[in-house]
Amino acid sequence: QVQLVESGGGLVQAGGSLRLSCAASGRTFSTNVMGWFRQAPGKEREFVAAISWSVGSTYYANSVKGRFAISRDNAKNTVYLHMIRLTAEDTAVYYCAARSGWGPMISIDSSYDYWGQGTQVTVSS
Repeated sequence: QVQLVESGGGLVQAGGSLRLSCAASGRTFSTNVMGWFRQAPGKEREFVAAISWSVGSTYYANSVKGRFAISRDNAKNTVYLHMIRLTAEDTAVYYCAARSGWGPMISIDSSYDYWGQGTQVTVSS
């Protein structure tokens, strides 16, 4: 099993920035890809970004390109999501997730095996 714990959410004004963290523990060697997803009220969960532990490859949803950056600290088993120029449309619960390998399904939530409990991000306009 892999345990994922998100932190760093909160209330921020539009145009502001925030950094989310996701700490992984347990059988982390079984996972090579970490992803961030978000779910806004009344909407389906959507992909935000993903990164590979091994080589640091990244992939982003078009809606966040240029504003969000995903990074990792292998020594700390922690993945970060740096968010800038936030808008009200970024308000959501943000989840980190883990899966075994990189591939074409990387933006599909059902392809991830482990999930954190989520952290709320609220952007006030």
